[in-house]
Amino acid sequence: MGIEIEDKYDVQADFELPDLSGLAEVTGPKSHRLVALYYDTPDLRLAARGVTLRRRRGGDDPGWHLKLPRAKGVRQEITHPLTRSTKSVPAELAELVRAYTRGAELVAVAELETRRSVTVLSADGTGLAEIADDRVKGTVLGGEPRVVRWREVEAELLEGGTRKLLTRVGKRLRAAGAVPSQAGNKLAKLLEPAPPPVAATKPGSAGDVVMAYLAEQVQALLAQDPRVRRAEEDAVHQMRVAARRLRSALKAFKTVVTGTRGLQDELRRLGNVLGEARDLEVIRVRFARALEGLEPELVVGDVATRLGAGLLERERHAYERIKEELSGERYYRLLDALDTLIAAPELGKAAAKPAQETLRDLARAGWERVIAAYERAQAIDDPERRGIALHDVRKAAKRARYTAEALRPSLGDDMGALAGAAEDIQEALGAYQDGVVAQELLAREAASAREAGADTFTYGLLIGLERAAAERAHAGFPKVWKKTRKAVEAVL
Repeated sequence: MGIEIEDKYDVQADFELPDLSGLAEVTGPKSHRLVALYYDTPDLRLAARGVTLRRRRGGDDPGWHLKLPRAKGVRQEITHPLTRSTKSVPAELAELVRAYTRGAELVAVAELETRRSVTVLSADGTGLAEIADDRVKGTVLGGEPRVVRWREVEAELLEGGTRKLLTRVGKRLRAAGAVPSQAGNKLAKLLEPAPPPVAATKPGSAGDVVMAYLAEQVQALLAQDPRVRRAEEDAVHQMRVAARRLRSALKAFKTVVTGTRGLQDELRRLGNVLGEARDLEVIRVRFARALEGLEPELVVGDVATRLGAGLLERERHAYERIKEELSGERYYRLLDALDTLIAAPELGKAAAKPAQETLRDLARAGWERVIAAYERAQAIDDPERRGIALHDVRKAAKRARYTAEALRPSLGDDMGALAGAAEDIQEALGAYQDGVVAQELLAREAASAREAGADTFTYGLLIGLERAAAERAHAGFPKVWKKTRKAVEAVL
C-alpha cells in the first residue's frame, strides 16, 4: 500500500514543460508506453465515487493498482502483481471495493494508452518529485468503442520531497500555461461518471447543515471499509465512530430528517459488530500495559498468555465476523439506504427553518438530556444501579458531543465548547466504565484459569488495581460535572 501526494494539470497539445532547474537536480525526460485496462461495474459505481481499479502494463510499476478516493489531497493506492488474465480482477482487490460494487460484477470498461515523459527532481541521489507529461488515448469499451485524446501533467512527491517543493513546481507549471485539473483521475475525464445524487436543500437552512454533515459521515464510513477489510490500525474504531455519529445525528435531528428509525437500528447493529473486535483490542492492550507495570515476581502462572494471546485469538475471530458482515446482503442494503438518505431524505418542517435558530435549540435539548440523566442517577441510592445509570449519562454526553460537532461548522465556537464539555464528561465516566468492564472480564478469566488448575494470584491483583482506578474516576466525577456544566451554561 502507498500514499499518493500529487497535483494534476490540464495542458494544451503544444504545451512545453518549463525549466525546473534551480528547484533541484533535474534528470530526464525518460519515455514510457503504458497500457491500462480499467475495471468497474457496468453502471460505473467505482468511478462515481472516485475509485479506480486498473491492470497496467509498461513503465516502472506494472501490475494491478487500486486507488481509493482522495482525502485532504492524498490518495491511498494498493498494488497487486500483474496477472495473466484480463477477464477477472484479483480476489484481494475485488474484496476491497465491495462497499462500492455491493455484489455487482466487475468488468473492463475502458482502456488508456499513455505516452509518458518523466522528469525527476532529486538531491544527492534521493528522488524528491516526479513530473509526468502524459499524452493519452482513452477508449471506452462496451458496445461501440469511443476514443478520446488529451494531454495532462502530473507532479507527484517522491519519498524525499516536501509539499513546499510540490507548490513551487506547480507555480512554474501554471506560469507555462498548465491549469489545475478538475477531474480526479484520467478515467473520470474519459467516462465522465455522474457523482452520487445529493438532495437539494436551501442554503443556510437547518436541512442544508444537517444533510451536509450526514453526507460527510457516510463518506467517512465508506472510506474506512477497505481499511477495515485489511485490518489496518484504527480502521475499525474510525468506522465504528462514523456509524455512531450517523446514528446520533439521525436521533438528534429527527425533526429535520424524519423516518429514519429503521436506519438507526441498522447502524446500531453495524456498530455492535465492529465494537466486539475494537473492545477486545482495547482491553488486551490495557491488560498488557498493566502487566508490564508489575514487578516480575507478581506475574505468576499463565496470566500473560491468557490475557495476551488468548484475547488476541478472540479478536481475530471477531475480525472474521466483521468481514463476513461486510460482505453480506444486509450490509449492502444499509449502504443503499444511506445513499437514499443523502439523495432523497424525508425532510421535516424544521428542515426549511434557519440553521442558527433551529439547530441551537436542538443542541440545547441534547445537553438537557445529559442533565436529566445525571439527576436520575443521583437519585439512586444503590451503588450498583447508580453505576448503570451513570453509563446512561455517558451515552447522553456522547450524543450531545456528536450533535455539537455536527453543528460547529455552522454555529461556530460555542458548539466547539459544548462538544469539549460533553467529551470531558464522556471520558470521565468512560474511565469508570472501563474499570468496571475490566473487572468483570478479569473475574471470568480468573474463574477459567482456576478450573484449569492455574494460579490466579495475579488476576486478583489486577482486579484490585482496576477497582481502585474505577473508584478514583467515580469519586472525581462530581468535580468534572460541576466544571463542565458551568462551561456549557456559559454558551447555551
